[in-house]
Amino acid sequence: MTGSVEPKGFNGVFEIVSDYQTDTYRTVYALKLSNAIFILHAFKKKSKSGIKTPKQNIDLIKERLKKAQEIAKEQQ
Repeated sequence: MTGSVEPKGFNGVFEIVSDYQTDTYRTVYALKLSNAIFILHAFKKKSKSGIKTPKQNIDLIKERLKKAQEIAKEQQ
């Protein structure tokens, strides 16, 4: 099953969740930044239970979103 959701706490950021065989993959991207779509992070979900994204992934997404916003601002 594949779907797109907007993670809590992230404005303008979306997550694609895709299942393949027995694994789940997530790709996080940002829209409406300048004339580009920024892929912030893609990863394989390791936990077999629960939907919570590990803190290290959240921190990386936040860091990359901040950088993407800086790049978009420079391009205006």
